[in-house]
Order: sequence, then structure tokens, then C-alpha cells
Amino acid sequence: MLAMGILIRSGAGTGLLFTGTAILGLSIAVCNVLLPGLIKGKFPHKIGLMTGVYTVSMNLCAAVASGISVPLASNAGFGWRGTLAIWFMIAALATLFWIPQMRKLDQGTGAKGSVSSGNMWRSSLAWKVTIFMGLQSLLYYVFIAWFSVLLGERGMSSSHAGWLLSLMQMAQLPFTFFVPLWAGRMKNQRILVIITAILYFLGIGGIWLGSSALMAVWAICFGIAGGFAFGLVMMFFSLRTRSTQEAAELSGMAQSVGYVLAAMGPALFGWLHDVTNSWTMPLVLLLGASVLLLVVGLGAGSDRYVGDRR
Repeated sequence: MLAMGILIRSGAGTGLLFTGTAILGLSIAVCNVLLPGLIKGKFPHKIGLMTGVYTVSMNLCAAVASGISVPLASNAGFGWRGTLAIWFMIAALATLFWIPQMRKLDQGTGAKGSVSSGNMWRSSLAWKVTIFMGLQSLLYYVFIAWFSVLLGERGMSSSHAGWLLSLMQMAQLPFTFFVPLWAGRMKNQRILVIITAILYFLGIGGIWLGSSALMAVWAICFGIAGGFAFGLVMMFFSLRTRSTQEAAELSGMAQSVGYVLAAMGPALFGWLHDVTNSWTMPLVLLLGASVLLLVVGLGAGSDRYVGDRR
């Protein structure tokens, strides 16, 4: 479906553009939800390592694709249809690698204490993971959408602001790999949650009240915090569940509700700026989100499973 979406989107006409994009979005959503559960089932003794490989690959490949698509279309002479054809071939090639994986996967549905799909939505632990997922996404999307605008209003050139945004994203990458490794070796992950919150406080507080000359430091702090938060929530899907089925269900719940919450962030941030004609209230909102992330994260990082009654 991913390959088909790319192919359809490369056709002529607005209708095909929107249809292909919708298919792409649906395909990506399915992959994002199911892969944490698949990792738990296929690599039960290497969850941290494989989650790290998965998260850093996803972020790195997305950054590379975003960076080279326009040069391929404009400078290399491929045009936008030719560039999309490259991504179609990669998606088609990935399909060939997935075909051998269609053998039956041990779902672990008979795991002791396994929680049903209905009970998942009544689990306080599942909701803490879900809110953590939404808040870390909200913080990231707000930063991506508004950081350059904020810096521009403070007199910084667009090229310098763009460089700082890239610096933030690069700072995030290593920790999307290492944090799952560290988290998998810990009995609980609360210390990692605390580090995440401190880095968010430093990054947001520095952007708000700190020196503009140190803006690169604040961007790096925010980027590292994002790497910690993303790596942690991907691990929570496996660490807080007993079976592959539970991991997939928790992943689906957290990502569906979490991304809806995250989608509200950039619009709310911009609305607060327009209403107050200042960046103070929007940045206070982000600090508040960081505090809430710390609170729910301490619960999500506890040594428990979603089926536990305590």
C-alpha cells in the first residue's frame, strides 16, 4: 500500500495527489503501530537494541529523504515524478524483504495477565503512556513549526534559524538509538524520564529567557530531550506489556490518541501568540507540557504492566 500510494501520488491531477497521499498516511500509520509489537515478538531478548535500530533508522531516513528530494528533482534533473519513482522502488524493494516474514509470528496471546483490548482503554498505565506519547510529539511539532518564526522575530536570519533547527534534529538522532538500549537494561525508566524533563526545561527556558548567543545550546538541549522522549515511548510499548498483541494494542492506542493531542499543539501555540502578541504565554504552555510529561512519565516508567491491577 505504501508503494501504491507513492505511485498514485505521482500521477497527474489533484485527485490522484490527495488519494495517493491518503494511502501513504494510512500505510505509515499501520507500520508505526505494528512495528513495536513485531519487535517484541521477534526479538524478545533484544528489545532495546532493535527498538534503537528502528527509531534511529526511521528518523535518519526521514531526514535524508527530506534533504535530498528537492536536489534530486531540481539539480539532478529527475523532476518531482522521477524523485517519487525512486521512493516507489525503495518501498517495492522493502516489500520483497517482508515477504519471508509472513511466517506465523508467536503472538504470545496466552501470556499470563494479558489484558484485553477493551481493558487497555481502562488501564491507567496505558493512559499515562498515551499522554506521554502525545506530549512528546506535541513538543516536537510545535518546535518544528514555530522555532524558526520565533527566531526570525528576534532578528535572526532565516538561514541561521534553519541551521539551528537542523542542529536540533541532529542532536536528537544518537539518543533515539542509545535511550532504548539504556531503558531495556533498567528495572524502571524513571531516571530517564527525569533527565528528559530537565533537558526540556533547559531548552525551553533558555529559548524564553536565555541569551540569544547561546541559542545553539538551547536547541541541542531540546533536541536531546526529544531523542530521550521518543526512544522512551517506543520502549514503553514493549516494556509495559506482556505479549506481542498487547504491545500492538498499546501502540495503537498511544499513537492514535497521542497524535491527535500533538496535532493541536502548533495551532494552539500560534493562537496564543496571536492573542497575546508575545511568545511568553506559548512558551509557558510548553513548560507546562514538560511538567505534565514528567508527571505521567514517572508513572509510565514504573516497573508495571498494563494488565496489573495495582
